[in-house]
Amino acid sequence: MEKERVVIIGSGPAGMTAAIYTGRAQLNPLVIAGTQIGGQIAITYEVENYPGFWSAEKTPTGPELVDVMQKQAEHFGARFEYDEVVEVDFSKGSPFYIKTYGKEYLADGVVVTAGASPRHLGVPGEEAFIGRGVSYCGTCDGFFFRGKDVVVIGGGDSAIEEGLFLTRFANKVEVIHRRDELRAGTALQKRAFANPKISFVWDTVIEEIQGNGVVQGVQTKNLKTGETKKLDTDGVFIFIGHYPNSKFLVGQLAMDEEGYVITDERYRTSVPGVYAAGEIQDSHFRQIATSVGQGTGAAMELEKWLAAQE
Repeated sequence: MEKERVVIIGSGPAGMTAAIYTGRAQLNPLVIAGTQIGGQIAITYEVENYPGFWSAEKTPTGPELVDVMQKQAEHFGARFEYDEVVEVDFSKGSPFYIKTYGKEYLADGVVVTAGASPRHLGVPGEEAFIGRGVSYCGTCDGFFFRGKDVVVIGGGDSAIEEGLFLTRFANKVEVIHRRDELRAGTALQKRAFANPKISFVWDTVIEEIQGNGVVQGVQTKNLKTGETKKLDTDGVFIFIGHYPNSKFLVGQLAMDEEGYVITDERYRTSVPGVYAAGEIQDSHFRQIATSVGQGTGAAMELEKWLAAQE
């Protein structure tokens, strides 16, 4: 059992920021990074809307931003453990019990920044073809679809951002959306509509993903006409939202009906000494900049709480 002053669960923008702030406060934080260092931004190709890193010559990538954040956190004393939390016990108060696949910890204070994961469609063929044509990350897998045809499912920012990125490799990108207009931001929409490789299939859902060893097509249904149709494609990229990575917190912290951790305006959870920030508690904004601000607030409040316990 290892004793820690502060443990930060998760390494996305909120976790990185909490690590920087608690590190500068001489709290020697341990960041349990999770399955993917950097969280969602690690699989984001270009980051255009985070202040201070953009230039006319080069738009920074998500992995580049993660690398800078991690180095900054380490500079101020944060340590990173590449493991995943599988169990916690907050019921007895501080110090809090935390178990990963490899170790057990007791922490005086905790910041939960475990983030969120992509939602699945839940249609026949989806699970069978994951890694064989079905993907939830264009940045990760786009390279494998050079010269091929792909479909993108969704109409929000993530779907359009990834669809635009996929045009670097794919011959054709068809965006399938269940509504007759996109939810993505205006700037992204303009870029998508102007891109000759992108076309749109409106008012349509996927009923089945088909193939033989690899994806070969999708069965679609028009929600207005009821017409079903098979669409040939080599890849299916799904961007229909996220769910919070809060399963390990069930019964430990108050959560809403969707599993998001409930916090107050100071990022305090239902357990004193445990704070939450980023997409684990934010189902609305889900931006790098807002997660950074939330991580800042959680870290500052934790610092004050720990000082009050001395």
